[in-house]
Formats: sequence, C-alpha cells, structure tokens
Amino acid sequence: MHLAVFGGTFDPPHNGHLALCLFARELLGIDRIIISVSNNPFKQKRDASDEHRTQMAELLAAEINRNGACCEVIDWELGTDELSYTVDLMHSIRERYSPEKLTLLVGEDSFKEFPAWKEIATLFTLCTIVVFRRSSAEVSSLASWMHREVLFIDFACQISSTHIRRLLYASQSVSGLVPVPILQYIKHHSLYLRQPHLH
Repeated sequence: MHLAVFGGTFDPPHNGHLALCLFARELLGIDRIIISVSNNPFKQKRDASDEHRTQMAELLAAEINRNGACCEVIDWELGTDELSYTVDLMHSIRERYSPEKLTLLVGEDSFKEFPAWKEIATLFTLCTIVVFRRSSAEVSSLASWMHREVLFIDFACQISSTHIRRLLYASQSVSGLVPVPILQYIKHHSLYLRQPHLH
C-alpha cells in the first residue's frame, strides 16, 4: 500500500488543498491519503477551534472521496499535550498502518520552514518527501542546501487559508475558493466573522 500524509492547520481547508490531494493521488499512484489536523508550532494563532478544524477536514476528505474512497482524517497531533512534530507523526503512521511506501505531501510554504523542523534527517529516512511548489528556484536550492532527495511537483495554486480568512473578515465572498460543504459549515457556525485580536 502506498500511503500519503497531508498535514495542515486547515483553518479553513480550501480548494487548493482539495486539488493537491486529487492531483497527488493520480500522479503518484497513492492508495490512501491521511489528512492530519495539526498543531503547527510555526502557526500558533488559529481562528477556528480544534473541533471545527477537524470537522472541516472531514468535509474535505468527503470531497476527495467523491472521486473514489481513499481518504481519512486523523487527529493524532491534536491529542498530544505538547506541540506536534511531523517526525513523530510519521513514526506513529508507520506503526499504525505499516505501509509499503510512505509519502509526505508538503506545500511550498511548509517546505521553506524545513530547516527548523524537528529531526529533519530522521524524517527523510521515514518517508519520501514530495513538495508542491508555486515557484522553482528558491525551494529547489533549499533541497540542494539540505543535501536531501526531494520530489518537486509544479503546482501553481495561489489560494491560501490566510487570504480566505481575510476575505471572510471583510464579509467578502469566498465562493470558488472553498468547497461548498465547508463554506456551508463556516456560515452555519459563524466562523471567521472577526479577526482574533478584535475579540
């Protein structure tokens, strides 16, 4: 079984996340995708609660599974008392699923933070790293600097959760940026009405 892990804060999940997972599944021959809702140590400020982020990730998985059941959500990272780290998550995934092949799907922004990640050398022994990049030179040179084997896939998607939250704060439409069920969830639970510092 070729298992891939896609982690993130998903605050909120958006069409870029959806497209990345569907693209990766077809391009890389992935049998199962694990979406892990994280407590990213580089992103301490979150607008939606862990529960809301997990529920929205479940809706994202349901959208992915409309094209063939392959995706599930885990909240292992949220169950830890301390900050979660990808290397620990991948150890847990290996123990739980025993995949023949394990791949970590990473966006360009996350990959730029790699030098600060915990036990990065160990992470490369646990899984294959696949980076979805919007540009080329900066992230490619970073891989060379780390002397690590990384698979790059060009993925020119400019959608971000930060931009979506800003639009929602300003009561502007995010139609076309977020899967419909997630947008309905956001509206039903009145999420992202005000910026956190205004609470």
